[in-house]
Amino acid sequence: MLNHVEIQTEDVRSSAAFYDAVLAPLGADRRIEHEGRIGYGHERPEFWIGPVPEPADSRARESHLAFTAPDRAAVEAFHQAAVALGAEVLHAPKVWPQYHD
Repeated sequence: MLNHVEIQTEDVRSSAAFYDAVLAPLGADRRIEHEGRIGYGHERPEFWIGPVPEPADSRARESHLAFTAPDRAAVEAFHQAAVALGAEVLHAPKVWPQYHD
């Protein structure tokens, strides 16, 4: 249903380092950098990060995102990369049957 999604961040460079690491186990990488934004994906940019919009007192908002992984090992590698980079963990990886397989 979605073609792509973008989230805003107060520090694009640090966020890019984070997503470079955690998306690699899922087979995604930087596909494009354009006007201060970075697009990640497999064959095309599907997930984007960009700067918080002006005015300067604007703040990034919390977002909930779920990425597709090819297998359980990729999920664990993503999680380990995120934790190693200091990500706050709300839930450890697990199956959520109420959403989907």
